[in-house]
Amino acid sequence: MVSEKIAALINEQIAHEQYAAQYYLSMSAWFSAKDLDGIANYFRVQSKEELMHADKMFDYLNDVGGQIIIGEIPKPPHEFTDAIDIFEKALAHEKVVTKSIFNIVKNANDEGDFATTSFLQWFINEQVEEEASASQLVTKIKMVSDNPSALYLFDQELAQRVFTPDATP
Repeated sequence: MVSEKIAALINEQIAHEQYAAQYYLSMSAWFSAKDLDGIANYFRVQSKEELMHADKMFDYLNDVGGQIIIGEIPKPPHEFTDAIDIFEKALAHEKVVTKSIFNIVKNANDEGDFATTSFLQWFINEQVEEEASASQLVTKIKMVSDNPSALYLFDQELAQRVFTPDATP
């Protein structure tokens, strides 16, 4: 059985993941309005991944007998300066998510909650990948944003991304 404190932290993380999904959907809408449908696709897929993360946490909390309390999800911003601003905000947001997951792990470790620590290892690995990918995309968008031909190719590259649900818990 999971402690009330860990359950509360996981419930907060579920809300963070759901907010991230909305935030990325807002970013996707911005790119769609600019007819950059490939980049919009990237953020739509990112949104779906965040919902999958929330679902994993929901299922885990249910499996360990924690009370699931669906938290309020604030409205994400919808106005952005430019494409670079969006990618930089996406990277900054991934760093916030990483810090939040690390906090749950720290608290689970402090309580000797090895099940939660083990469960969250997947999320730690995922966040390393997410931050690396977001950082790389910030670098790329900075290189191509002033070059319409390069931006077109970047847009085409991100159009190839497909959502693949993860089979692991």
